[in-house]
Amino acid sequence: MFQQILLAVDGSGRSREMLNMLLALPSMQRSQINVLHIIPNSINSESVTEYRLAGEKIIDREIKNLRLGSENSTVPLLKEGEPKDIVCKVAEELKADILIMGSRGMGRLQAILANSVSQYVFQLSDAPMLLIKDDVYIKTIRSVMVSIDASAASQYSLDLAIKLVSGAKDVEIFLARVVKRKEDANAANDPVLAEAAAKLKRMNIPSKTFIGSGDVGKEICRLADESNASLLMLGSPDRRPSIARSLPDLDRLLGTSTSDYVRVNATVPVLLTRTIE
Repeated sequence: MFQQILLAVDGSGRSREMLNMLLALPSMQRSQINVLHIIPNSINSESVTEYRLAGEKIIDREIKNLRLGSENSTVPLLKEGEPKDIVCKVAEELKADILIMGSRGMGRLQAILANSVSQYVFQLSDAPMLLIKDDVYIKTIRSVMVSIDASAASQYSLDLAIKLVSGAKDVEIFLARVVKRKEDANAANDPVLAEAAAKLKRMNIPSKTFIGSGDVGKEICRLADESNASLLMLGSPDRRPSIARSLPDLDRLLGTSTSDYVRVNATVPVLLTRTIE
């Protein structure tokens, strides 16, 4: 079960729309929904009261439009400060099972120059982060695609997907595997896919396997799009600085990161998970 959900809202309703789809799943039936809106600290003191009133209205509207079950609870959180720092801090304090927030879907360098909140939070938060871009269509959860390889990060992502769909009827897990060579793209003979599929079979979770070859990020996005997946999950190894963990790993931000490519280019909501390998 998911106990603590952190929903970061800006008034657009996009992250709340996504949460409403998740709230239909049995794993979300007892969740506490923490609805966070942040007043930036760059505003002048005369406008603080006005911004607080507006923020309270935003939170109230988002809570009223949540499709809560009888065992769900909500906590309004109105904070002041630097948004990216506040989101990380609140997620850590809550030990959030999932953090849900919007994303403009910018590329790496553009995100850095624009001081992207979602990019910063992904780098520094341990919480699984579900991103919803403005141009992504949010669907009822019928299938969850998980990118599969032999890494610990991938296995953690699969375990979270199992936890998410546990007890749900008519929800499948799609296993997506990308290999380097086209001649190796045979789902029936792939040991990584076979092991993951066997795990799901033992747990009576329906699944389908998909395999592609070439660039991992591009192929994952293609498979998610062509399979009409409702949600895409991707594990990312922890490459943050071990000494200065309060600073973004610029090498990773500017490097060839699969998670960054998927975050920007996927046509479905993306749930990014992180684990230390």
